Amino acid sequence: MVFNTGAALLDAIVLAVVSREQEGTYGYKITQDVRTALDVSESTLYPVLRRLQKDGCLEVYDQAYAGRNRRYYKVTDKGTAQLNLYKTEWKAYSSKITKLFEGGL
Repeated sequence: MVFNTGAALLDAIVLAVVSREQEGTYGYKITQDVRTALDVSESTLYPVLRRLQKDGCLEVYDQAYAGRNRRYYKVTDKGTAQLNLYKTEWKAYSSKITKLFEGGL
């Protein structure tokens, strides 16, 4: 993609992906789901997950899977509120850009 993906957009996309799973989801699946929209690496996403956890937007828990522990991420109430703010801001932003691209002001 030729457009720069800033930290806020990455945060919004990760929160949107994680919020789709009521009981949370794990890192590799988050990466795969985010890649449906953006070409990003795991090394880019794990710092985003840690930052969102540190900010109180995600909670983390480990669960056994195939003899190993798998780390799951779940959106908190604060994360849901932040995601709702991102959605509102994105709608306004994308609407303005679309209007400019289509010749309007």
